[in-house]
Amino acid sequence: MMGPAHSLSGAAAWLGLGAAAAAADHAMPWPVLVVGALICSGAALAPDLDHKAATISRAFGPVSKTLCEVVDKLSFAVYKATRKPGDPRRTGGHRTLTHTWLWAVLIGSGASAVAYAGGRWGVLAILFVHMVLAVEGLLWKAARVSSDILVWLLGATSAWMLAGILDQPGNGADWLFASPGQEYLWLGLPIVVGALVHDIGDALTVSGCPVLWPIPIGRKRWYPLGPPKAMRFKAGAWVEVKVLMPVFMLLGGVGALFALNLV
Repeated sequence: MMGPAHSLSGAAAWLGLGAAAAAADHAMPWPVLVVGALICSGAALAPDLDHKAATISRAFGPVSKTLCEVVDKLSFAVYKATRKPGDPRRTGGHRTLTHTWLWAVLIGSGASAVAYAGGRWGVLAILFVHMVLAVEGLLWKAARVSSDILVWLLGATSAWMLAGILDQPGNGADWLFASPGQEYLWLGLPIVVGALVHDIGDALTVSGCPVLWPIPIGRKRWYPLGPPKAMRFKAGAWVEVKVLMPVFMLLGGVGALFALNLV
């Protein structure tokens, strides 16, 4: 899928998770619901860090472009080192390492570690990166005609304000992990969810997605999971824009209402 659909699906997934948490009597405070949805929206773009033409490669200027090149080469090297006889030969690393459940878990765990060890500045760094990505994904039309600096300023301002709101007692800094010193450990969860939702979205497209790596399936370790080929579509096709994106918005709205106990 394309960036806007990935971002919308990420936000919808977190809002749906918020509804499930409320049903399980572990409701998210509204700041956790909002911040988590924005982080998840941004994180849903991050697996394309292996593609130099992706939204994330443009999000942070030369830094993200260079990082994309490094991740692409790393992913390609891992693919070559772990492929089985049934896996096809490739010339690049797109839709390999960063499109797996293992990558999602590692990145989410790393973010939680940054929040734990880095304190407020670690939290601000996580929020800044994902607020910028959320702007790029959810407000793609405005972001593409704006300068990078304006997008970065919006991301930085949003991160600072949201961190201040979360710091207030009862607003969710200790949601899910209530022991002293474990504040903000939950920040890794929307990152994991966003990455997995991205993978599921890509699995719906023609190429499929090797979500289960490194678990082998038959003669392949990089098995491209997906529905029957007749049900798949090309990235950016009308079904993505005209059907899936409105569905994501509807599901996100319904999830938010249940998460906030408004229905």
